[in-house]
Amino acid sequence: MSLHVFTRILTFAGAVGWLVLGPGLSRAAASTADRPNIVLLMGDDHGWDETAYNGHPYLKTPVLDQMAATGLRLDRFYSAGSSCSPTRGSVITGRHPSRYGTFTPGCSLRPEEISVAQLMRQAGYATAHFGKWHVGPVKASSPTNPGAMGFDEWLSHDNFFELNPSLSRNGGPPEVFKGESSEVVVTEALKFIARTKQQGRPFFVVVWFGSPHEPYSGLPQDLALYDHLPATFANKQVTLTSNETGRNVKRLQREVLRERFAEITAMDRAIGQLRDELGRTGLRSNTLLWYCGDNGTPTEAVATVPFRGEKADIYEGGIRVPGLIEWPARISRPRATDVNAVTSDILPTLCELAGQPLPKRPLDGISLAPLFAGAMTERPQPIGFWNGRPRPPAAGGGKPYLDLELQKGTTPLAKLGPDGKPTRDFQNFHHPDIQERDFAGPRAMLDNRYKLVVDGEGKPSRELFDLRADPAEKNNIIAAQPAVAAKLEQQLRAWQQSVLTSLTAADYR
Repeated sequence: MSLHVFTRILTFAGAVGWLVLGPGLSRAAASTADRPNIVLLMGDDHGWDETAYNGHPYLKTPVLDQMAATGLRLDRFYSAGSSCSPTRGSVITGRHPSRYGTFTPGCSLRPEEISVAQLMRQAGYATAHFGKWHVGPVKASSPTNPGAMGFDEWLSHDNFFELNPSLSRNGGPPEVFKGESSEVVVTEALKFIARTKQQGRPFFVVVWFGSPHEPYSGLPQDLALYDHLPATFANKQVTLTSNETGRNVKRLQREVLRERFAEITAMDRAIGQLRDELGRTGLRSNTLLWYCGDNGTPTEAVATVPFRGEKADIYEGGIRVPGLIEWPARISRPRATDVNAVTSDILPTLCELAGQPLPKRPLDGISLAPLFAGAMTERPQPIGFWNGRPRPPAAGGGKPYLDLELQKGTTPLAKLGPDGKPTRDFQNFHHPDIQERDFAGPRAMLDNRYKLVVDGEGKPSRELFDLRADPAEKNNIIAAQPAVAAKLEQQLRAWQQSVLTSLTAADYR
């Protein structure tokens, strides 16, 4: 398949979408008062198996379990990146993060990107962001803060946060908010929702939790739930951040998991508080809640993951995450789907529901609206994954895309950086042309059944997996299915060419 044809497929599928959104809901109707309020929720480092509804043997997640039992359960939901900043960029843009240089944690967006919040605001929504941002500084002077990317209000952190978080309101100096961090951001989100309800406007609210990212801490009642984890977990020491020193420390995994699970349960409870308040105020029926994780389980927490790999890998353990959608007015019966979906799909889906045209540039997501009525049984295009990386200065890279002063963060976190600072700075680089070296890095192409992984272990290799028969990616069948592998590799190369063209800033011209 040529690059021209593949790019046209991407653009056409994203731009056209599907006209049928569910029983009685057409594109025309999406522009009326019937369009939903929207709340996007995201856990930080929350892997696929870390919910009771996905079979975790110890975790207690009653609210997420209830959402899974009553809404749309996305059983094959993926993060576009295998780490946090890239995935968050995909939610904001509907595009793979390598298109705009958000390669790794701590890489910013580019100001020219068109955001989902800007599009929702154009559709008449009041917009707000709460919690982790991590695609640029949240300070007022940042050209990639939540306000610059379309949010009317924000109470946000440059990175992750723990109990009693320091957050910046609308770009101002950080303030300490006492309390359990998930409850803090949900409480603030509910205040915004209440004000918006009084104004009679639909709302688009993003709540990105700081949990369960390390270093871990929990309330006594949540920690007590996990006092009796298996003794075998104590046979392993893991490395993570010390809350006391901000530096790495080794601890028994049993102690670490007790705290991590407590954070997940507290986050689950905060989501329940949000759902309950929406119900009390009559907003829940026509509010779409979408929960997902931003990447797979991190190294120190890998204990029950049923897949190969972990956070930072492009194997299933690094990119398959919980995915749930609840919208009682339109998803009136519980449904589970095994259609592949990814965080890049969020923007096209919400644009369709809001009756808002898509940006006229290459998108990597598609609208999932047909899933709400069970009208989609297969994904019409494959999903590309790629841990890209900036080009080194010796090869013509390294020129900052934004003034470095504008990229300096202000909100402190428990983990000290390599420079000893409690804050984080961001980076993004110009990419003036395309060279063969730019195609390197772990990458994969996933169709409805097969997944091709190239250099997945960080060394030259090609692996093909039948994920329907082998979700743990144990059996490389590339020798038995050379034609399948060749087709996926051709699609992968064409997609990478499109991504690199975007990376040169061609989409902004």
